[in-house]
Amino acid sequence: MPTLRQNRAPAVLLALALLGLAVAFYASYVIYHGQLLWCPPPIDGCNEVAASPYARIFGVPVGYFGVVYYLYMAALGVLLVFDPRSAGLRRGAVLYAVLGVAFSLYFMVLQAGFIRAFCVYCLVSAVTTVLLAVTAVVHWRTTRNLSARAHAHE
Repeated sequence: MPTLRQNRAPAVLLALALLGLAVAFYASYVIYHGQLLWCPPPIDGCNEVAASPYARIFGVPVGYFGVVYYLYMAALGVLLVFDPRSAGLRRGAVLYAVLGVAFSLYFMVLQAGFIRAFCVYCLVSAVTTVLLAVTAVVHWRTTRNLSARAHAHE
């Protein structure tokens, strides 16, 4: 029988993905329309980061990749709500979340070491991505034995 934490993890994944999607969509929308990001002090380097040469990959704003990432994570969250024991979905959530953490770390290094400015939206995205990874790993670990037992009974 799954525990409450096992049942909650996919919903937490979905909620975090939706938060990340909102942040990435806002930044992407503003940049697409050539406007300035609202950047609250004391972390007020949003527009400096967005205007840097590191803010695009192959000419595409980084925020667009964030939108795709969070849409994918939200889809995984929804699918895991309905099938929390699916090995493929659980593995996908962990792998994709870890990939997101790697990119977030890369972008943090760029901001600190090269741009020398920080974007609050990037920081929120980085924290959200780390929380997604933690949640995906916790869900994987807590459902790992249940999945093995379910397959043994088939």
